[in-house]
Amino acid sequence: MGAFKAAAIQMRSGTSPERNAVDLERLVREAAGQGAAYIQTPEMTGALVRDSRARAASFTSEDKDIIVSTSRRLAKELGIFLHIGSTAILRADGKLANRALLFGPDGATIATYDKIHMFDVDLDNGESWRESAAYEPGTAAVVTEISGPGIDGARLGFAVCYDLRFPQLFRAEALVGADLLSVPAAFTRQTGEAHWHVLLRARAIENGAYVVAAAQGGLHEDGRETYGHSLIVDPWGRIVAEAAHDEPAVIVAEIDPAQSAAARKKIPNLKNARDFAVNAGSAEALPLRGAAS
Repeated sequence: MGAFKAAAIQMRSGTSPERNAVDLERLVREAAGQGAAYIQTPEMTGALVRDSRARAASFTSEDKDIIVSTSRRLAKELGIFLHIGSTAILRADGKLANRALLFGPDGATIATYDKIHMFDVDLDNGESWRESAAYEPGTAAVVTEISGPGIDGARLGFAVCYDLRFPQLFRAEALVGADLLSVPAAFTRQTGEAHWHVLLRARAIENGAYVVAAAQGGLHEDGRETYGHSLIVDPWGRIVAEAAHDEPAVIVAEIDPAQSAAARKKIPNLKNARDFAVNAGSAEALPLRGAAS
């Protein structure tokens, strides 16, 4: 397996999928022009819409979605792997999915992933979010191989934003060979300032994997404010590229799957995990797996 260039695109998506598709195309072309073979966009690339009625009117099925059609065209024209970190997709059952999509150099869909963990929180600054009121959570982790023009084999594990706080998801993906983990996000400014860098570096270190995290940044049309600071982290936990602000941007770094293998050889915690039980006072012992319960 050889090294390749990966890019993370930082966006400030508004409420119009059509306008966001224009921004997407400009930034993807910029990243491809810098030699990136794998390009990742943030969570909710298509639109950030807080109002429930406006949101229902904005989103459509995958086969009619402008972000999907634009991405297919760009992936094929530029000969790249284009990973839409997520966009809202109307499912056949009428529910919305917060869905990531990966398109190959032929424009075909390689894999999709529906965000598993819903952002249902109440923050100190008065922000309150109930993602589960709008979206149906996914039920399966996804790992897929990316191999083709510019990439001689890598295993990509999917996640979206709030998934970052659930390390068992990333451990499960690493155990089946993922050496590149993705965390496209729309982190709030408050939580981003507190936890963004340390959590991304932790996921890289504990799994011996690269982490690419494309982020939303700035004050959005719907009133929310996101943290930005898109990152690429190597398997030793070093930040190798960062958009150190909240403005739209492109960052690029080299991904070398051999470095993931080397990190896992130095510290083989994926192999060294052991089964154990938790004894909580008088409660019955709960069997857990040290690697990925």
